Amino acid sequence: MLTVVLCGGTLPAQAAATTATTAADTTTGRVDFSARAQTIDGFGFSQAFQRAAVMRGARGLPPAKQREVLDLLLSRQKGAGLSILRLGIGSSADDVYDHMRSIQPVDPGGPDAPPKYVWDGDDGGQVWLAKEAKAYGVKRFYADAWSAPGYMKDNGTDSNGGTLCGLAGTNCASGDWRRAYANYLVQYAKFYRKEGIAITDLGFTNEPDLTVSYASMRFTPAQAVEFTKVLGPVVRRSGLPMRLACCDVAGWKEQRPYTEAIEADPQARRWIATYTGHPYVSPVTEPQPVADQRRRHVWMSEWSPNGTTWNENWDDGSGYDGFTVAEDVHRTLTTGNANAYVYWFGASLGTTRGLIQLDGENYRVSKRLWAVAAYSRFIRPGAARVAASVADPALKISAFRNRDGSRVVQILNSGTTATRADLSIGRAGRAAAYLTDTAHSLERTGAVTTGPGGRLTARLAPRSLTTIVLDGAR
Repeated sequence: MLTVVLCGGTLPAQAAATTATTAADTTTGRVDFSARAQTIDGFGFSQAFQRAAVMRGARGLPPAKQREVLDLLLSRQKGAGLSILRLGIGSSADDVYDHMRSIQPVDPGGPDAPPKYVWDGDDGGQVWLAKEAKAYGVKRFYADAWSAPGYMKDNGTDSNGGTLCGLAGTNCASGDWRRAYANYLVQYAKFYRKEGIAITDLGFTNEPDLTVSYASMRFTPAQAVEFTKVLGPVVRRSGLPMRLACCDVAGWKEQRPYTEAIEADPQARRWIATYTGHPYVSPVTEPQPVADQRRRHVWMSEWSPNGTTWNENWDDGSGYDGFTVAEDVHRTLTTGNANAYVYWFGASLGTTRGLIQLDGENYRVSKRLWAVAAYSRFIRPGAARVAASVADPALKISAFRNRDGSRVVQILNSGTTATRADLSIGRAGRAAAYLTDTAHSLERTGAVTTGPGGRLTARLAPRSLTTIVLDGAR
């Protein structure tokens, strides 16, 4: 019987047996680490809408467990090692739970009046979280606005849609607020700079195609182009080295006309560095239409699966389990050719679709966390996706080369039986394998061997994700 080593011990007999295969169960494949695809900017999460405050203990989570949750999200040794933090730029006049307080909650007297900014140094717990993330090594901070303050919009409130006054198609007695809103966004970044956090990426809209009961604001593709040409020069004059992002549309297909509109306008295209989309309304089925993805990147900037209950399972067919998330990461990076994958909430309350559930003095972990961690812990910022293929259609394979020379192969076995993959990888070197399935959460196994001629053999458990790290194995 095959014995699989697990961190100095062995897997239980039943788990080890699932990886036993015969020659008939073997499929072949190839990884070409010299055939470079897109660069990977990182993997991330958000704690907007005061979720960061809850993580910091606003609902009773004690300091020791706060550290454990931080480790699960940000540590490369104990957790996911996430490398992008998405911050929510507030627009509300108050800071009750689920609101994000504006840095200018009161109308200063019109768009041309001297601004009356207010900074509490906390920002719903996000400043604390950003500083913690920086201490873990995070360097990418994406600040994104769901809405402008209500007095800047044609509906007078930061919720329920509405449009920024001054954009084509609006008629506001208060005047044109486009430049004032651009200054507002830059000022938010300046406040963070004073706190020791450099905002690297800035977005001015979130799901501009939807009207919802919470913070929201509409932009058409043409209006997004229009405002980009206002915001870009303001950011340049600020001297802050921020990349502009657009447009966080609610569906991947629905993002396409926004991307096309910016790409078609030379002035707007000059300012946008990153196209951002969400696969809620429509899934990732193709890349965004970007002419030169070496210069302009594409991020999946928010997603979590649907569901009305908290779910901790790996593979229960619900559509919001860990296996579903692993499939989504794979599809986004390969089919979507995305440069980054940013999950929605890292940790939240109740029937959350987040990675971790916060519950007073306690917390619980979903297998969704380990689905993301299998990728984010080992595929580091600056890595390149490379060519990878395998004959068995039940196996979904992707591969990456990090800047430090370490190589990563991800194999998601969607089949219900164990199998074996024999891969040609060019140069073998040292190898380590990590298993994520119902019984294991990114646990080291002995299910991979290397041989002469650049061959690698991986024994794959059913309905599992196997992460293989070559060279620099941890």
